[in-house]
Amino acid sequence: MLRTFKLETQFRGYTELTADIKAAVAESGVQEGLCLIHCPHTTAGLTISSFWDLNGLEDLQDEVCRLVPTRIDFKHQFDTPQDAAGHVKSSLMGVQLTLIIHEGKLMIGSSQGIFFLEFDGPRHRQYYVKIVADQ
Repeated sequence: MLRTFKLETQFRGYTELTADIKAAVAESGVQEGLCLIHCPHTTAGLTISSFWDLNGLEDLQDEVCRLVPTRIDFKHQFDTPQDAAGHVKSSLMGVQLTLIIHEGKLMIGSSQGIFFLEFDGPRHRQYYVKIVADQ
């Protein structure tokens, strides 16, 4: 089963995806398998983090920006310096997550959430969820 989800992002924002992904797993009826989440964008990424204190996601964005600041000396300047920095940030964070499905549920921690990180934006974005059953 493959599902496509659409979302609107804000500059340097984040969106929690957990509820939609859990619903897709439940809808699939898969009891044992894998859930693959893919972001097809070069200036966004995916992560798993705590949802209890969303300041942690702001800290993550701050640290990623500290490590990869927006600057004008990137060789790649397709649109803007933010776009160029976003490409590096996306590559470092990653654009795909693989989660285990066991007994019909995602195996994530009780305080973990799945998040879409925007490194440029605002943008119209999408992500894909593929549910694969064990054979």
